[in-house]
Amino acid sequence: MKNNIYKIALVVAAAVMLQGCFAAKNYKRPSVKAENLYRTEVIAQDSASLADVAWDKIFTDPVLQQHIKKGLQNNFDIRVAIQNITSAEAYLKQGKAAYFPTLSGTASWQHQELAKNSQFGSFFQGALDTYLLTGNLSWEADIWGKIRSNKRAYNATYLQTIAANQAVKTSVISNIASMYYQLLALDEQLKIADSTLVNRNESIDVIRSLKDAGSVNEVGVKQTEAQKYATELIIADLKANITLVENSLSILLGDAPHSIERSTFANQVITQDVKLGYSASLLKNRPDVIAAEYGLINAFELTNVARSAFYPSLTVTAQGGLQSIDLKTWFSTNSLFATVLTGLTQPIFNQRQIRTRYEAAKATQEQAYVQFEQTIVTASREVSDALVTYNNETNKIAIREKQVDALRKAADYSDELLDYGMVNYLEVLTAKDSALSSELSLVDSKYQRLAALINLYRALGGGWK
Repeated sequence: MKNNIYKIALVVAAAVMLQGCFAAKNYKRPSVKAENLYRTEVIAQDSASLADVAWDKIFTDPVLQQHIKKGLQNNFDIRVAIQNITSAEAYLKQGKAAYFPTLSGTASWQHQELAKNSQFGSFFQGALDTYLLTGNLSWEADIWGKIRSNKRAYNATYLQTIAANQAVKTSVISNIASMYYQLLALDEQLKIADSTLVNRNESIDVIRSLKDAGSVNEVGVKQTEAQKYATELIIADLKANITLVENSLSILLGDAPHSIERSTFANQVITQDVKLGYSASLLKNRPDVIAAEYGLINAFELTNVARSAFYPSLTVTAQGGLQSIDLKTWFSTNSLFATVLTGLTQPIFNQRQIRTRYEAAKATQEQAYVQFEQTIVTASREVSDALVTYNNETNKIAIREKQVDALRKAADYSDELLDYGMVNYLEVLTAKDSALSSELSLVDSKYQRLAALINLYRALGGGWK
């Protein structure tokens, strides 16, 4: 018995020492282009980035902050992402437990009716009962790193789900902020349209008085009324859009569609400086880039697992317990039995299954690398797009403000000149339509600048820290 125990211990010790002969390779980040990816005339001088600023320092409106906090708690996508993390964590625990042996227990009773003319039937009077209580143990030595690579693959998947959850949070924050500002912009446009409608009604009274005085004809009256109806249509569209945006924002907050509490558009000011930092910081700031690399790590480790199948596997199995044909002696020392089996299995020919799995794993790894590289390039494009949109809208706002001022004055002057018969009613209508359009466009440009800044914040990887 002592010799058997010694032999088992010797085999196990040898297996543990052989674990140093890993066939599995260690992951090293591939060389991907991560420098100078931003399309900008200003080269980053330091690593400071807008992404390093907490979201509540970017969005300082207290009402918006409450909406974002609620969205982070109740958003449906975030709740699904959390369950993905829980699932991946369970698999990670399973991967860590793979180093330990499996152990199972069995208790059974077997009754056999034997032929009386058989060898055993005559001896046991035609029937045989067997009582069995066994414990089964099995352990595989991780000589080639298969278990280790599996564990690392599970770990990469777990970290990938965390990064995916962070990406969802970033998206939820940016979408809530963007829709909130869109609501405020629509409110501001509705306010302008309502004020314009009042002026349109006054213009109808004026044009009718001029008609009575013979300065204009009925066509001028009808054209002015049509201008009023056009304004009413704008108001109707704005109100409908407000409802639609409120409905969409309600879903982001995890609620059924309802009216959204909000402040005013004029009070929205973002004081943070626009800093891009180095483009290489996308590797640590962008959750989707982080998730893509963990996907690459997972594919790399699964390739290790597939490669280890080419090598022999060493397993140790043991079975022991109590066996008796009489219930009274089942738990007697004479009923004890034990079996130990050690085996080294080398695949020789299995219809090319191992090589196919390995080649498929290599292809999957290459796909993961391409997706990782693509995610980085896409992230850089999103930063560049958001930056050019932000700069463009900033420049347009300055021009639109001058345009609005000029068109307002033109509309006021045209009213005065119409009274003196120095312009016709068509010139007045054109001036007023242009003034209203420019005011609405100015509000839209201000919203587009806010939206571009939000997109830049998200593109740089801000919001989840």
